[in-house]
Amino acid sequence: MSDPIQLFETYEHYHEVEFTSDLCVKCNICTSACPVAPVTELFPGPKTVGPQAQRFRMTGERGDESPDKSVDYCSGCGICTMVCPHGVKIMEMNTRARESLYDGKIPLRNRLLGRSELMGKWGHKFAPLLNFGKSIRPARIIVEKVIGIHRDAPLPSWEFTSFREWFARHKPQPSAPVRGKVAYFHACAGNYYDTAASKAAVLVLAHNGYDVVLPEQNCCGLPMQSNGEFDAARAHGARNVSWLAPYARQGIPIVGASTSCTLSLKSDYREILRLEHPDRDFVGRHVYDLSEFLLLLHEKGELRTDFKALPGISDTLIYHAPCQQKAHNIGQPALDLFDLIPDLRVRMADAACCGIAGTYGFKAEKYQIGMDVGKPLFDQVRANGVDKPVICDSETCRWQITHATSARSVHPIQVLAAAYGLMPL
Repeated sequence: MSDPIQLFETYEHYHEVEFTSDLCVKCNICTSACPVAPVTELFPGPKTVGPQAQRFRMTGERGDESPDKSVDYCSGCGICTMVCPHGVKIMEMNTRARESLYDGKIPLRNRLLGRSELMGKWGHKFAPLLNFGKSIRPARIIVEKVIGIHRDAPLPSWEFTSFREWFARHKPQPSAPVRGKVAYFHACAGNYYDTAASKAAVLVLAHNGYDVVLPEQNCCGLPMQSNGEFDAARAHGARNVSWLAPYARQGIPIVGASTSCTLSLKSDYREILRLEHPDRDFVGRHVYDLSEFLLLLHEKGELRTDFKALPGISDTLIYHAPCQQKAHNIGQPALDLFDLIPDLRVRMADAACCGIAGTYGFKAEKYQIGMDVGKPLFDQVRANGVDKPVICDSETCRWQITHATSARSVHPIQVLAAAYGLMPL
């Protein structure tokens, strides 16, 4: 009989995630909560491709190829992990299985979708041309046929002036009393595509007495991780940890408005990528999602509450808490912050997922799945009126909501900044 200690050491590269498959009791709660399985027969559910298939993968030193290639249709939303009553890390093991499925043979389409920072860096100087080009239907059809990015996918728009360029010229000064520094992790979208959220973030932080600094940073690595490029994702993650560690050692909070990126810094580097860096967990403990950080300030009596009613907003607004935000396990702090704004009524959407799941819904074979997953949310937005802004913490979810409904989508921090009178909503 094998020594159980030696057996565990044989699989030490799996850390904890894959071994949680033994906690699965086949209750199917994960499958009943999965937003993807009900809309397509291509994905049999998280239990089947997760803990059930994991027992076949854990043979040999590195594990065999997944016996079920449908794992590639897992969107990585993480709802299965959140609802599992036994602590099985289903999404995490599925994401690792996808890496083994690709085995380093990453399609060009996936490599492009994983390079949001590179495309932003080289593309934003040609923003008017590229933004016009992505609206040309024949060009989008050709891209779909050649590369595999769906012709209707909600591609973001480039900003000609990056957030860092704006910040260098317009850095807001902290209001008195000055409380210290905050390191702002703006992420790829916040720097090149959705700069309004980043501008609102630093304005609100400065309004509350913080001297905002921008650490050196690169992509969090999540787009690469989602597309099976773990080595590239780890390299990006290691650089981020090295750049952020000095701030953490000084006790400077690391705050980000992109909820998926802050989740990567907090947990994905450990749970999925198995990033080997001495400061990985130390940095993760100093990372805060933006609404989380502001609510903590309020609980300590340090958040300024000089909010005013939002002009032109008299009806109830819909707030969609994206999957990545829920995975932080911090509740919905944005809703508590909205309660501080006079006359503002916000209702949380009764929908699990918008369907975009990062880059999942951009892919030709998965676009319609994403749209079907998001239909309950889109129906609620339309019923509430598309003339009103929809609030959501994730940039890709905001792009998806606007694409599907034509309603304008904003980050919670933009609502707070408008209520402070710092910028229009």
